[in-house]
Amino acid sequence: MNFAILSFIIGFILQFEALFLLLPWIVGMIYGEYHVALIYLATAVVCFILGKLLSFRHTGRFKELYVREGFTAVALGWFVMSVFGAIPFVLTGEIPFYIDALFETISGFTTTGSSILSDVEALSYASLFWRSFTHWIGGMGVLVFLLSLLPLTGGSHVNLMKAESPGPSVGKLVPKVRQTAKYLYIIYFALTMIEVIFLLFGGMNLFEALTTSFGTAGTGGFAIWNDGFVSVSPYNQWVVTIFMLLFGVNFGFYFLILTGKLRDALKFEEVRIYFIIVIAAAVFIFINLRHFALYAPAEGIRQAFFQVASIITTTGFASADFNLWPETSRTILVLLMFIGACAGSTGGGIKVSRFIIACKSFIKEIISYLHPRSVKKIKIEGKPLEHETLRATNVYFMTYMVIFAVSVLLVSIENKDLVTNFAAVAATFNNIGPGLSLVGPMANFGHFTDFTKYILMFDMLAGRLEIFPMMLLFCPAVWKRRRA
Repeated sequence: MNFAILSFIIGFILQFEALFLLLPWIVGMIYGEYHVALIYLATAVVCFILGKLLSFRHTGRFKELYVREGFTAVALGWFVMSVFGAIPFVLTGEIPFYIDALFETISGFTTTGSSILSDVEALSYASLFWRSFTHWIGGMGVLVFLLSLLPLTGGSHVNLMKAESPGPSVGKLVPKVRQTAKYLYIIYFALTMIEVIFLLFGGMNLFEALTTSFGTAGTGGFAIWNDGFVSVSPYNQWVVTIFMLLFGVNFGFYFLILTGKLRDALKFEEVRIYFIIVIAAAVFIFINLRHFALYAPAEGIRQAFFQVASIITTTGFASADFNLWPETSRTILVLLMFIGACAGSTGGGIKVSRFIIACKSFIKEIISYLHPRSVKKIKIEGKPLEHETLRATNVYFMTYMVIFAVSVLLVSIENKDLVTNFAAVAATFNNIGPGLSLVGPMANFGHFTDFTKYILMFDMLAGRLEIFPMMLLFCPAVWKRRRA
């Protein structure tokens, strides 16, 4: 392990977290919350000083970053960000226990949206802003942002991007990874601002529009109201629904459109299947809700599409208590929890692309039994799938299943019902937010013991970072010093 470059990257992350913490400080000053604002400012200063100390000894000979350092830096960076990001919640007294504050912050940065708070509206404006802003930071990934600024060699950027970008593979928009990172954030920022404008037209004030857009863009799910989106106007619910779906799309799709390659964009297989799943699931849920006469037709369509968009993109906003919906509707939502959004989006879950690969692998295997001598290649987006990608997908599925099963087992020690245990792990591991039963959309995770919270925090980080960067932290061989 090259500890010099690791220290440098962690230091760089802390310095930028310090800059991010200045925003809730400004919000606190605007709303006259001077005591709270001072705490955010003090935390920012501490982060900046510590970040400078950690990155001070970096030298030019450490500019090359290998896979081991890249994956470790990403996993450790996200944890360190959460550790310091939780401090203001404790110092303000709004979340008095550090374990709860850490859970809330990790949930924010990983864009999970699972909360331990029973009264969200009791928080200060500054803390509400910081809580939602963690979604926006974590949505695209802080390392993707830093890629455009870190003084590392080109090959080094790839190792950071691979560790943080969701999906089976990292597709470059342009030849230079640094330029790719810039394009990704331009698209990300532009879509966020467009949503803010639409929400302002719907009657939200600037604070409400910004915090809602942060949660939507990052597919996070922290709402600033106790009832989630139940009391939000139908217009704004539709706006949020549309933008949740847009942020669940592979950002490479938008890049193709912006560069005039519309024909290539329309051939994007993953995006087509993603929208087919959304429409099919929403229609089935609408029919099921109408069968039980729970909503009028117009409201039923809105509720069905809102919750399908919220769950498949792993945002986790709730416009209704779907814990009370019929079993068929709830089952569809649970299935969507695992599917997730597109690779290369801000959404979580297993990803649509992996399910496409799994389905095509299954079909290929069936054909091989019928025609043993036939040679059939799996194609994605019209191109043959590389063996390495297929192998990585299979390993991911196996690792995912093992971690999921072990997590459910460990959570069950608390002796809550099976639905609660299963839904809690599914909601955190897939970065959804709300689950079912005792962790439903109108409930929270505050009733779990500290041990269970630690398990769920690990699941949130592992789910956001695609498992392997987190697992590497527990490998002793990773921490052996690399000779310069």
